[in-house]
Amino acid sequence: MKTFAQSAIEQGGSIHPLIVDSELTGGLGLMNPSVFVDTDGKVMVNLRSVNYTFYHSEEKLFQHQYGPLTYVHPENDIHLRTWNYYLELDDDYKVSRVTKINTSKFPDKEKWDFVGLEDARLFRWDDKLYYSGVRRDEDTIGTGRMELCEIVVGGSAVQQVSQTRIKPPLDPKSYCEKNWMPITDMPYHYIKWSNPTELVKVNPINGDSKQLFTREPKNISGYPRGGSQVIPWKDGYVAITHEVDLFNSEVGRKDAVYYHRIIYWDKEFNIKKWSNKFSIMGGHVEFCVGLAEHNGNMLMTFGFQDNAAYLLKFSDSVLEEYLNNE
Repeated sequence: MKTFAQSAIEQGGSIHPLIVDSELTGGLGLMNPSVFVDTDGKVMVNLRSVNYTFYHSEEKLFQHQYGPLTYVHPENDIHLRTWNYYLELDDDYKVSRVTKINTSKFPDKEKWDFVGLEDARLFRWDDKLYYSGVRRDEDTIGTGRMELCEIVVGGSAVQQVSQTRIKPPLDPKSYCEKNWMPITDMPYHYIKWSNPTELVKVNPINGDSKQLFTREPKNISGYPRGGSQVIPWKDGYVAITHEVDLFNSEVGRKDAVYYHRIIYWDKEFNIKKWSNKFSIMGGHVEFCVGLAEHNGNMLMTFGFQDNAAYLLKFSDSVLEEYLNNE
């Protein structure tokens, strides 16, 4: 079956690896980038860097004794750590700036295995630049909460200046809230669930959130969850979502396959069209965290196997071709 990247390239698109000098990152995983085009046309990316190598046996031929899906981490540190880098790209989508985001005002708690702000989407609300992802290191059981964090880009530094932990709108005991999709032209609004679509509004000061509404679900197979930002497109909004097929291997070990799909809403956030699920480049573990428009093209950013990060440029015609359900 043709991948999304193949369709994009066949229709004049291109793919661009997002590479950071290994001396900065220790040579380990770069993953799950989020692209954002600012009001002045500058192409920015938040790039997640981790202290581990993720190994996945795609064809199940060379499995680790602990299964086909394994994290390889330093012997002296069993945490799975995340750091974030701010990137700027030139008009050819080559990296022109790399700066590690300074989070020294908000030290990690390190109370659980996953440490740091994961899969952060980049966007601007009320003229402030934010990234927003999930953090799970504030208690000993890994409770996940979305965080809204403002960053300030200077000449030689990028400083995180705020950190607001978002409370769930309905169930304060919810275990893991993640992958909420920020709506880029509606400050402090997220799509929390894709189908049925749930819209929430967040107080950026105290982290309270309120469910504004849920819409009637569409007959979409699976459970599409957040992926990219939600961006204005044509007469509504569009985003790229993901679904995970979790299962046990033939020897009872954890395994997973990720799929993506495109969802298009009208201005009232009723789902109007959606795609069939697809693979981006044919891997079993892929994750899209960014979507933007730039110079008449669409930009998607995604991680591959938790070890590589890419930007894919494609035309509107690819979106229109894939949005074949309504």
